[in-house]
Amino acid sequence: MSREVRIVAFAGSTRTESYNKKLLRIAVKGAQAAGATVTLLDLRDYPLPLFDEDLEKASGAPENARKLKQQLVEHDGILLSAPEYNSSITAVLKNAIDWVSRPVPGEPALLAFQGKVTALMSASPGALGGLRGLVHVRSILGNIGVLVLPEQVAVPRAFEAFADDGSLKDAKQQEAVEKLGKSLAGVLVKLKA
Repeated sequence: MSREVRIVAFAGSTRTESYNKKLLRIAVKGAQAAGATVTLLDLRDYPLPLFDEDLEKASGAPENARKLKQQLVEHDGILLSAPEYNSSITAVLKNAIDWVSRPVPGEPALLAFQGKVTALMSASPGALGGLRGLVHVRSILGNIGVLVLPEQVAVPRAFEAFADDGSLKDAKQQEAVEKLGKSLAGVLVKLKA
């Protein structure tokens, strides 16, 4: 890779054994294999109150929102594995996006998101693999200035999709997820050229 690119990677789940965290680690390997520097985050490490403008007005953004925002600002792209809850985005992911999207005085709007490039994936116990939730995530991110790559992977029946070592049992799925990480890294290199 001729130009260093930095990618932040996280799942929209706080569960320790989240299928989406497992899926994300596969895409991270792909991005790293393409030469990207990847920072893996866990939203569990950034607990946030529900977004509330009165709370924001009274005491500003919570410290964890500021830390998470800074992580996104410092990276070129985002690898995001987004679980589907009741056919949509998870509350923890939406809440994190809402807090991070808030500008502080003198800061450009949507600083952490404008111009970022994202690759999306999902794993779900359902037959569609989280596909319906990805539609919502794609819409939200697109509306706040994120370029979302057209390629995405949705892994159905996640409870039986992973091997004991964390890889996907289906070699084609494994390759597709790794390719997401590689594709994101490749697009970022071209944009930085």
